[in-house]
Amino acid sequence: MNKPNSSKATKGGKAGPKVRKKYNHKTIEAKWQEYWATKKTFVASDTSKKPKKFILVEFPYPSGYGLHMGHLRPYTAGDVYSKFMRLKGFETVFPMGWDAFGLPAENFAIKHGVHPEVSTKKNVANAKKQLQSWGMSFDWSREVNTTDPDYYKWTQWIFLQLYKAGLAYEATGLINWCPKDKTGLANEEVQGGVCERCGSAVEKKELRQWYLRITNYAEKLLAGLRHLPEWPEPVKLQQENWIGKSLGAEIDFHIAETHEKLKVFTTRPDTLFGVTFMVVAPEHPVIKSLSSRIHNIKEVNEYIDTALQRTEIERGADDKEKTGVRLEGIHAILPGDEAREIPIFVADYVLFGYGTGAIMAVPANDERDGAFAKKYHLPVIQVIDDNGKLINSREFNGEDFEAAKKSITARFGKGKIQYKLRDWVFSRQRYWGEPIPIIHCEQCGVVPVPEKDLPVVLPKVKKYLPTGTGESPLAGIESWVNTKCPKCKKSAKRETNTMPQWAGSSWYWLRYTDPKNKKIFADKKRLQRWTPVDIYFGGMEHTTLHLLYSRFWNQVLHDQKLVPASEPYDKRVPHGIVLGPDGDKMSKSKGNVVDPAVISKQWGSDTMRMYMLFLGPHGSQVAWNDQGIIGVRRFLERVWVWVNQNNVKRPASSVKVAHDVEKALHKLVDKVGKDIESFSFNTTISAMMQFISEVKELPASKEQLRRFLIVLFPFASHIAEELNHIIGGKKSLQNEQWPEVNKRLLKEDLVDFIVQINGKVREKIQLPPDATQEQAESIVLNLQKIKDTLEGRQMVRKIFVPGRLLNLVVKL
Repeated sequence: MNKPNSSKATKGGKAGPKVRKKYNHKTIEAKWQEYWATKKTFVASDTSKKPKKFILVEFPYPSGYGLHMGHLRPYTAGDVYSKFMRLKGFETVFPMGWDAFGLPAENFAIKHGVHPEVSTKKNVANAKKQLQSWGMSFDWSREVNTTDPDYYKWTQWIFLQLYKAGLAYEATGLINWCPKDKTGLANEEVQGGVCERCGSAVEKKELRQWYLRITNYAEKLLAGLRHLPEWPEPVKLQQENWIGKSLGAEIDFHIAETHEKLKVFTTRPDTLFGVTFMVVAPEHPVIKSLSSRIHNIKEVNEYIDTALQRTEIERGADDKEKTGVRLEGIHAILPGDEAREIPIFVADYVLFGYGTGAIMAVPANDERDGAFAKKYHLPVIQVIDDNGKLINSREFNGEDFEAAKKSITARFGKGKIQYKLRDWVFSRQRYWGEPIPIIHCEQCGVVPVPEKDLPVVLPKVKKYLPTGTGESPLAGIESWVNTKCPKCKKSAKRETNTMPQWAGSSWYWLRYTDPKNKKIFADKKRLQRWTPVDIYFGGMEHTTLHLLYSRFWNQVLHDQKLVPASEPYDKRVPHGIVLGPDGDKMSKSKGNVVDPAVISKQWGSDTMRMYMLFLGPHGSQVAWNDQGIIGVRRFLERVWVWVNQNNVKRPASSVKVAHDVEKALHKLVDKVGKDIESFSFNTTISAMMQFISEVKELPASKEQLRRFLIVLFPFASHIAEELNHIIGGKKSLQNEQWPEVNKRLLKEDLVDFIVQINGKVREKIQLPPDATQEQAESIVLNLQKIKDTLEGRQMVRKIFVPGRLLNLVVKL
């Protein structure tokens, strides 16, 4: 085999071309990043006739600590997929922006004693520099920033559409309150009884708030999931469980000798006659309204005070012993049996925010009710027999329990669908957020800011620390708060609460389609061109936050005929988290954080990207290991040497060698293409490593090199571009086409073929995969070992499996 050797003189006595100097990632990566930016290589055309692909990754909040491995993983996956789609002939938009309002950015500013506007601007610049250094193919012409007035003008505009549709309202109620962040939280922001952002135990606080009626869309949100076949089932299941649809009945229990009644929701109305007590939540208003009738009201109030100090998670925990206090002096009447008096308890495990805040307890049919009844010596009445028929249920005795659900509901209540989902607490008592475009007028009430006056710009202030009083810092800026009512023109005040950090991210992908438009949030033709998003890469942690909220906003906009698709994202691709080298979650306190900036500087972004993909399946949890990155770096160095050596002029290689490289290359193109489409990025890296191992000693033509570099380009774009330039490429590899696969060359020349006698393996040979039975027998029956074994035995039959085995069945 002829090998290139640039150090030797050619036959004519002149020195041949030299192999390029050692692979230097720093020089190469800086060069091509500048090239892509200058040439606008990754800018998508809104008017292209090509079919479109909209690839989305969750835009980050710009932390002062920079982007981390949790960003690198989905962004690299999205980048590989986007580059591949462009090579496949799709006009592909892969945009990026900044989710820069809200608690994360403001808390960072407070911690470091700087203004949020200053720190956010600095952090955005740093994060953008990081992303560009990673070789990401983002279309920066579409960059958005949620803190830009030109952007949040339209966030405020969408809020006004929600308000006009009756989906935004103001009310006073008990909300989740984070004592550390000094702000209200939505239910979705409370995880395990603590603030999902800072980990502080959440309290209950009564405050004036703005809410969004996401509950009005509960059924649409559920129905939409059924039309998303390419969403992972665990993601859909989490949303279904959070929405929590229940079919049942609403039944009123009158409280004896009063005009009060307890409304309950039950999924088992068939067990009505098994009710032996009722339970109300500590927050239930009936306790206050009937306090003069409750003989032990002091004991009840003491219990309530203690209960309200616990979080809802603590109160409802399955392993917690259930406690309660009887409301002595009042009782309820069982519908259909006025002679039966039902005692009423207050218990902390009943939550006022779910259902009606009161339950009918059936200890014979509910384990929790049974334990409570046993503790307080309450009766247990069986109402369903072993055959599912009603007993002890008056005129309903003998009915099947399913039929009884309908008949008892019709007689004593009404059918009801209930959802666990609660309206979205939408206001925050913080400074760093979008001002809510509402004006409060003593004469006109709540008045929306006219659309022509948008945006309501967040004022610049010196004092931005949260007050903890239930009012945002904006309330103290009289020059901004005091204004005129748009209706009556009299003195009025602005709304001082701000929007939550989820507001700007609830529609950002729509703005990517038309980011510079000053007349509307996005042109309908561009929305029609690009949406819905084809692939959305992101984390599992946002399933009941961002994904749910953004689906809600999109469905509202669709109902108002402002966007073309009812669902925003066709396919969701979640990723597993990246653990530290010690196998634990990365944390500064543990000292196991791996900084992408350090890795990129030492090894190069191409190496870092490929190693991240190589760590394991995209959806699986993986642990970073610095030792493993060396193997990926050596792979790229072998690529560098192989391409450079083959770029040196040399005698023509043999036909067989050329065929071997071609065959291996077609297999690689086929494998990598299929793996990218199935998001099996780790196996694509393995396939490329295997390819280089097979061909590193073989000569290859420039055309073969070019095709290999196209395959490498989505993964290690800088080195691929540089090597393509070295072999004579005149344009970016992104402007090439993905190589065609010759299926003939995918077939193996020879395969392992098993020879069995009576099912026992006797020999293994190699045959062409398409060998016929006759061809196989002609070889097998002439093998000496087989001839010796068959000697003197009668052949009964032959079992032939093409390309796999021949089993000779003989009499023993």
